[in-house]
Amino acid sequence: MDLYSVLGISKSANADEIKKAYRKLASQHHPDKGGDTAKFQKIQEAYAILSDPEKKAQHDNPQTQGIHMGPNGFSFQMGGDINDIFNQIFEGRRGPFGSGQRQHRQILRTQVQLSLQQAYTGNSQVLRLSTNNGAKVINIEIPPGVLSGDQVKYDNIIDNATLLVEFKVLPDLRFDRKNQDLYASHTISVLDLIVGCNFEFTTINGKTIQVTVPPKTQPYMQLKLAGFGMPIPNTTFYGDLLVLLKPYIPDNIHPEILNTIDQYKNVH
Repeated sequence: MDLYSVLGISKSANADEIKKAYRKLASQHHPDKGGDTAKFQKIQEAYAILSDPEKKAQHDNPQTQGIHMGPNGFSFQMGGDINDIFNQIFEGRRGPFGSGQRQHRQILRTQVQLSLQQAYTGNSQVLRLSTNNGAKVINIEIPPGVLSGDQVKYDNIIDNATLLVEFKVLPDLRFDRKNQDLYASHTISVLDLIVGCNFEFTTINGKTIQVTVPPKTQPYMQLKLAGFGMPIPNTTFYGDLLVLLKPYIPDNIHPEILNTIDQYKNVH
């Protein structure tokens, strides 16, 4: 699959152009807006690869794609789609039977893709793995607040094997993330910035909260909503949510208001 064609960009596109194309297409084809789920998943998969320099290089050079050298010179293969996992199998070397040497535990590596909401809640997920003893279906617990690139080790899930899972958190249409803090924007009338107002905002966990804008708030100010960011792993605390106030001028301002503003401007 030509991932560049999926996003409608050229191979020379830079990181900003790739991100811009993804956001545009993801917004157009999001299932919540009536888009096709399969197409949306292809768009997500394309961005997940092209936004990662290492995976992008593998895609651009298919003669080496999917083949990596692991410890002791053993190779593993990556495969699957967005609904499955990318299986990466490492087999430890075995000592001769009867020689008194202990058999090394097999190390299994895989990558799991998550939405930002899934990274927020954690929860459990079923994985399908290929092992030396055949296919295995297992269940893992995902720690809340996991970051893209985090690796979690799971022991005692598969006999004589350790599972290392690397998590890839996909971009979100509403929120940007920096560590455990979230960043979003809200469009607001300049009149509301002047006189102050309240507005409703839906957080990452789906909760609707009331946000207060004080009078005489400057355009493009960020409001900090403490504790409405991502969970901080191994604690009971959360990061913060910062909402950028993006101003607009209403089309239907009453002439008297315009006149008053004009008089005030001339006086001051």
